[in-house]
Amino acid sequence: MILSTIARVLNAALIVYMFLCATRVLMSWLPGLDAGRSGQLLGRVADPYLRWFRRFKIFTSGAFDFSPIAAIAILAVVNDLLTTVTYVGTISVGFVLSLLIGAAWSAVAFVISFFFLCALARLIAYAARWNSLHPLWRVIDSILNPVLFRINHLVYRGRIVNYLQGLITGSFLLLLLWFGGREFVKLLMRGLEWLPF
Repeated sequence: MILSTIARVLNAALIVYMFLCATRVLMSWLPGLDAGRSGQLLGRVADPYLRWFRRFKIFTSGAFDFSPIAAIAILAVVNDLLTTVTYVGTISVGFVLSLLIGAAWSAVAFVISFFFLCALARLIAYAARWNSLHPLWRVIDSILNPVLFRINHLVYRGRIVNYLQGLITGSFLLLLLWFGGREFVKLLMRGLEWLPF
């Protein structure tokens, strides 16, 4: 009973902190919103935690920083653990592993979806013959091309392919990776939840 009460209090505090971190991330995307006393106070509360994840280069791709996703995903895992303790009273190692794998997959699935949507937008622009030199397409290409290069290098083993073929192949494999990964992670999580310890 005491453990459940402590978990409930910590869970409520964690939900508030997740909201503060998400608000800080959104404020950093819009210049001028983080100025002022409330922005500084929010920065003092959320920035130390968010900054810790920025140290890892694995969360950056070109001009994009995916570290806030990882930071909030970790808070979500802890939130799920506390929620389980609140209602069940205990947790198992299998359940913890299942939550960790689920959170990791959520972050990876978001990144895969992001690259797939960039590839899909680029395919539509290519089919519609929109201006490829527009700054928007240059930004998307700078994000997408390193990923497409790796995919096409694996598939075509170093052979040169035209841009459209590379886009189609990359889009298809990203979609396949998303669906296949989702099903594999579901099976793995179910198996881990059944562990007796």
